Amino acid sequence: MDLEILKIASNTDNNRNIKGHTHFSKLKNSLCGDEIKIKLIVKNDKIVDFGYQGKSCVYCQASVSLLSRISLNNRIFKIDKICDGAKNFFDNDLNKLEANLKPFKKLLKKKNYFRKNCILLPFKTLKKIVSN
Repeated sequence: MDLEILKIASNTDNNRNIKGHTHFSKLKNSLCGDEIKIKLIVKNDKIVDFGYQGKSCVYCQASVSLLSRISLNNRIFKIDKICDGAKNFFDNDLNKLEANLKPFKKLLKKKNYFRKNCILLPFKTLKKIVSN
């Protein structure tokens, strides 16, 4: 296990329930059972609060923790592109990390390909919100 992944996952500042959320999404990984719930408060197309909860592996926890921190105070369209970019990384080119994905470089690695469903679950959950 990569200690950097554990360090990222241990930041649980946004692992909380948000009352009065404006957006909500929940997904479950049918392969392993990981489950993530994301609640947002969005104002003027900007994410002003982000809370997540779930039962998941350390890869999924690291992914949602980092995604929550990156998403705060960012515009919906920017986060939508980040979600697309993460999926494209695993689907198309495991050797090329787009500039907007640099904060995820510890997770989006070729060696983590077999954990891609765990890593991408938070991105897919958030994508359900930001693409509407």
